[in-house]
Amino acid sequence: MFSKSRINEPGAKPADDSAARPEPAAHQPRASSSSSDFAAAAPKAKPPASTLSADLTIVGNIKTTGDVQIEGNIEGDIRAHLLTVGEGATVKGEVVADDVVVNGRIVGKVRGLKVRLTSTARVEGDIIHKTIAIESGAHFEGSVQRRDDPLTKDGAKPAPKPQGAATQG
Repeated sequence: MFSKSRINEPGAKPADDSAARPEPAAHQPRASSSSSDFAAAAPKAKPPASTLSADLTIVGNIKTTGDVQIEGNIEGDIRAHLLTVGEGATVKGEVVADDVVVNGRIVGKVRGLKVRLTSTARVEGDIIHKTIAIESGAHFEGSVQRRDDPLTKDGAKPAPKPQGAATQG
């Protein structure tokens, strides 16, 4: 029904024809690049946070590069990217995360780039942070220390041994 000469003529295309005709041509390259784009985009998609339910009790350490939401009880250390402690949750151990949001209870040291204690939070232990927010009503017993790199253990590198002392015997 359509001829090649009619498509290539400027101004001769009907409005429906221009919308319908180029779309499949534009769609075909997208489809082939879409599958490669999908493969490239898949690793960039952020997985949902792992949720540990309220009826779960874990005795042991947890380590992940992802996000964790805790609603149950943990007896052990936790290392994560984003850690959210739910209102009914209790963590007994050291917490290390880029972002820490505490709605429940932590008994132990908290180390994080950003630490937030909400109004329902109860923290019994030291907090080492880069930035901190404590809402009115939060309960906190311990010390607070600001460090540029709170995620490293003890926040400092060991002092190098003096060169001269090592060579003398």
